Amino acid sequence: MKQIQDAYIVAATRTPIGKAPKGMFRNTRPDDLLVAAIRSAMLQVPNLDPKAIEDAIIGCALPEAEQGLNVARIAVLLAGLPNSTGGVTINRFCSSGLNAVAMAADRIRVGEADVMIAGGTESLSMVPMTGNKPSFNARIFETDENIGIAYGMGLTAEKVATQWKVTRAMQDQFAYESHQKAIAAQKAGLFADEMTTIDILEKFPRLGTQELDVRTRSVSLDEGPRADSSLEALAKLRPVFATKGSVTAGNSSQTSDGAGALILASERAVKQFNLTPLVRFVSFAIRGVPPEIMGIGPKEAIPVALKLAGIKKEDIGWIELNEAFAAQAVAVINDLSLDTSKVNPMGGAIALGHPLGATGAIRSATVVHAMRRNNLKYGMVSMCVGTGMGAAGIFERV
Repeated sequence: MKQIQDAYIVAATRTPIGKAPKGMFRNTRPDDLLVAAIRSAMLQVPNLDPKAIEDAIIGCALPEAEQGLNVARIAVLLAGLPNSTGGVTINRFCSSGLNAVAMAADRIRVGEADVMIAGGTESLSMVPMTGNKPSFNARIFETDENIGIAYGMGLTAEKVATQWKVTRAMQDQFAYESHQKAIAAQKAGLFADEMTTIDILEKFPRLGTQELDVRTRSVSLDEGPRADSSLEALAKLRPVFATKGSVTAGNSSQTSDGAGALILASERAVKQFNLTPLVRFVSFAIRGVPPEIMGIGPKEAIPVALKLAGIKKEDIGWIELNEAFAAQAVAVINDLSLDTSKVNPMGGAIALGHPLGATGAIRSATVVHAMRRNNLKYGMVSMCVGTGMGAAGIFERV
């Protein structure tokens, strides 16, 4: 029997996040975003022999159309990795990218692999939120027990807001602070370590001719944060999901496009290729909750991940809690009594965006570099998951 071994993250990067459906990546394919992230991650480990990479596990919440056909394997090949490197696409909705990291770590920890790629990609500009052909099982609607599966995410946020007494004012305040923190982090250059600059090719017709002008522009900042966000502006927005509700477009995450990629290695590979471990992957947990209150999922997953890691919540120095909705983020923070100074110090999905299956990998890149930059021992990524789940992963700086 092979001995359990540690898995280390030796490279972590992400693309900027673009707004969907009319933002900067509206014409950029999600597989191309992932290719850029993988290539950038490889540049962080110049001593690594690409032939040592055994597999790539990539999260995608809507694996169809431009991000279908096993986007993981396609991106691996387009990124120039050898044919010997496999690729598999996984889907656990919003935690897909984090799940990819956990699964890659597990392959290493049980001794089945020494070097793995993990990541995620999503384009909500090219693939709509429910996919191109949503088709619910009719049995979902036969009883009240399962009807929550069919609830839109916004409606689940309304139910969480009601049950956990999260007011409209609390949600708007949280959203405003998300934008303020993100803008401050951008101005301070705090995203630079985790960011892969993307070159966008744009074509413009030349008037009076049949020719095209081709221009390239580079982007290295997330598109979503708004310096002009204000409590007054947020208060004017109407509820989107319930007539007398409190969830608005302003206190919900932005639909987005983006990708992230991380490289994980065993201690043996670290020594063989003279790699620098950034963090050790410590623990991961998934727990289910009723689908109609899916946003509260992290409150169940986080305590389990902490127990598996053998640490307390107070030991965590940086928490990336995905802001699917301000309602659910505030509810989780309050329910678990999390230190708000440690939660999303550089803003969250309300400001930065939420490219579904990529977000877990993107936020993992954020926490890895934040822990290194701030000399923190432990960091955590957590998120709620559609149909009623919560996920949490813990990392340790080495």
